Amino acid sequence: MGKQLFVIIGSLLCFGWAQAQQKNLPFFVNAAIENSPLLKDYHNQQLSNIIDSLRIHAIYQPQINAISVNTYAPSYQGWGYDGAITNGANVAQQLIANKLLIGKENLQNQQQAIQLLNQSLQVAGKITEQDITKAITAQYITAYGTQQQIQFNKELVDLLKKEEVILKKLTESGIYKQTDYLSFLVTIQQQDLLIHQLRIQFSNEYGTLNYLCGLTDTAYTVLQKPDIQLVLTPEIEQTVFYKQFFVDSLKLKNSDAQIDFSYKPKVSLYADAGYLSSFAYQAYKNFGTSFGVTIIWPIYDGKQRKMKHDKIAIAEQTRQQYRNYFKAQFQQQIAQLAQQLQSVQELINETNTQIKYTQTLIEANRKLLQTGDVVMPNYILAIGNYLNAKNLITQNTINKLQIINQINYWNRN
Repeated sequence: MGKQLFVIIGSLLCFGWAQAQQKNLPFFVNAAIENSPLLKDYHNQQLSNIIDSLRIHAIYQPQINAISVNTYAPSYQGWGYDGAITNGANVAQQLIANKLLIGKENLQNQQQAIQLLNQSLQVAGKITEQDITKAITAQYITAYGTQQQIQFNKELVDLLKKEEVILKKLTESGIYKQTDYLSFLVTIQQQDLLIHQLRIQFSNEYGTLNYLCGLTDTAYTVLQKPDIQLVLTPEIEQTVFYKQFFVDSLKLKNSDAQIDFSYKPKVSLYADAGYLSSFAYQAYKNFGTSFGVTIIWPIYDGKQRKMKHDKIAIAEQTRQQYRNYFKAQFQQQIAQLAQQLQSVQELINETNTQIKYTQTLIEANRKLLQTGDVVMPNYILAIGNYLNAKNLITQNTINKLQIINQINYWNRN
């Protein structure tokens, strides 16, 4: 009874382990996005920009400083600093307040610059997520395709090994030649070697997948079939890739406006209060205050203002050139991928038709094998054709998924 219980518990644990080892595409994509240091960097930059936004408000608040200056310049018998300059001593204990006055539009423009910078980081983050999703999906599809080849070839080898038992008995009975049996046996061994090679290949591809995701996992894993559906690509203006050009345009306009704001008069208020004395006369009365206003009005700077505007205009021309080039490349790439997808699907359909004929031929030879009437070279050739067709189906199915993955890359808005 105890032994049976042990077997049941062991079986449950093995079943649970096997279930835990099955992973799907979303698991790897989410892990890669979560572990991406670049996305975390974008997030931290946005937090840093929020602090800069608060600092802009703080800069234009009254700035209050406490200043203590205490100097003494001794002189003896005419030796020492000139008293007319030093006053013999200088003692200052003051609170000084400054406030830079700024127009509401200027302040809003500076705040908008921070907002646009964060928008640009958000767009960059979405594009990076698309890059990660595309790369992980491509690697997952590749590994899954190898896994499918392993599974198919293993099923075929298991079937051939069952037939090998029948063929061996018929060979021992003298119905088939020894060379026919050996040829069939070599075919099985070749498939065993192929499966071993595919397992090594899958191990490397799965390791690469974990590496890209920032995961550490060396256990054998069964990859679930990726659920990849073709998503219609929206208009280019609605994609996140085009939005970057739109945000860049707003950033240039913002920088252009800030140039004009920098040439407007600057007004700052000043006030202080405290104790300021040279101890020369009635030092106890030297408590007081002062206040004033400072105005700076730019008049001429060698036409630098125009030069700055010209640089912005050149940057805008560059932005438009990149945008126009991207639009042309976008349309061309989508059309090319759609054409490739159609061609691959047609090839899959043709290969499926071929498989039906090869399957029929193999079934016929299998029946003849049991009666001793099969021509072994023809049977082995039929098996080879079937293997080639099935592998071609697998390869083109993987190519189809890869093309869909490339098309879906452009559908982020």
